Amino acid sequence: MKLLFIGDIVGEPGRRAVRVLLPRLRAEHQLEFVVANGENSAGGRGITAPIAAELFELGVDVITTGDHIWDQREVVTLLEQQPRLLRPANYPAGVPGAGAIVCQKENGPRVAVLNLQGRTFMASLENPFVLAASEVARLRLETPIVLVDFHAEATSEKIAIARMLDGKVSAVIGTHTHVQTADEQVFRGGTAYLSDAGFTGPHDSVLGREIDPVIKRFLTGMPQRFGVASGRILLQGALVDIDSSTGRARSIQRISEPLP
Repeated sequence: MKLLFIGDIVGEPGRRAVRVLLPRLRAEHQLEFVVANGENSAGGRGITAPIAAELFELGVDVITTGDHIWDQREVVTLLEQQPRLLRPANYPAGVPGAGAIVCQKENGPRVAVLNLQGRTFMASLENPFVLAASEVARLRLETPIVLVDFHAEATSEKIAIARMLDGKVSAVIGTHTHVQTADEQVFRGGTAYLSDAGFTGPHDSVLGREIDPVIKRFLTGMPQRFGVASGRILLQGALVDIDSSTGRARSIQRISEPLP
């Protein structure tokens, strides 16, 4: 099966890229499943119910998130009502929402998606390595096709968890840094890996934000309003070809498509 992972969608420009480019990518690559990180899709911070509905309408099957999941107040209700919107699974018990889901589209294989968040240089949640082992074992009882969005800062942490899960999941794709890496590979055990999928949105920017306020913040140390930029919009992510019967990845390809 062909699975597309879309890197962090930033604001309206990122959503526009999905709207315009996803139909062509779906036809060109015969996509069967689409996962997108949407934690920055609402004005660059968080996600709202209308935006989640928009992304699902555009053909995204599961939305993953990360440390900005709580930036919009309405997200608590949204997480409780929409199981296809995930938050990192390593939040403590009792936190609204879920960190994993198993989906099956008509006439398609079951696909499990697991959302985890790293701890190095980030908030100290429960240990993602310990949780990943138990969650993956649980998900594999339902399907061999398991995709992990690991939302983390440190490349070493991303590679380490992917190596630990090699042969147990179909792919581990990193998010959070918004800088697409060039280390796509399939490990010996059949797990596809990419340290960071990049981001979907304006790239004449600083990680999707207007350039001048970010520079001013670094120069002065004073708070600034970081608006979403607008120029050179790209849809970035990764295309993974997976053997549906075994869950092993056949290949992984970086995607970086400009909006016409």
